[in-house]
Amino acid sequence: PPRLLLLHRHSGERERERERERERIHGGGGSIECSDRGAAAAAAAEGGAAAAAVGRAPPHKLERKWTFWFDNQSKPKQGAAWGTSLRKAYTFDTVEEFWCLYDQIFRPSKLSGNADFHCFKAGIEPKWEDPECANGGKWSVASSRKATLDTMWLETLMALIGEQFDESEEICGVVASVRQRQDKLALWTKTASNEAVQTSIGRKWKEIIDFNDKIVYSFHDDARREKSNRGGRYSV
Repeated sequence: PPRLLLLHRHSGERERERERERERIHGGGGSIECSDRGAAAAAAAEGGAAAAAVGRAPPHKLERKWTFWFDNQSKPKQGAAWGTSLRKAYTFDTVEEFWCLYDQIFRPSKLSGNADFHCFKAGIEPKWEDPECANGGKWSVASSRKATLDTMWLETLMALIGEQFDESEEICGVVASVRQRQDKLALWTKTASNEAVQTSIGRKWKEIIDFNDKIVYSFHDDARREKSNRGGRYSV
């Protein structure tokens, strides 16, 4: 199953797989497409006899498609509205594509200051104005270390695409924000007014990212109205 493959790929074998794959790629003297690279890594993770055969293993489909987005706000144009620097980067729907993209590009530690990575369900834009987000909100976690942010980001991504939340239909996506003073991770959900659902998601998320401190949930509507509610609406 995709979730088991995700976890296996994330085990102690990962670095050895990556090294073998790097040697194979460099030895071939050419580049490799994302889907082929991911297929080879996934095959190696499963320990099958076909691990050395690039692209022979069938792709492991996810339950749904997901899209990575990138937002670089380090050099905003004067008078530009929020969201004008937001760019759709890549939509994927297999375990192999996910690992390729994560390994090569989508790690928060690779970001410059004042930039964001987003991973949202395909069809949902990471904006308050999106119909799926308009009545929602977000759980937020702060991190002062890049390594910690990378770990929490990866664990969250695996939980999302592996459908590990009981309320998975309530999830919109996750945002990793790199800032000069403090980095943040935010889990966006659809129905902010449903406290029971949101607190259940919040507790599960804390378990996934192994976070012990209190986290708070804020409504997008409060932010739109510039309503001061620093303590958040809910906390777990």
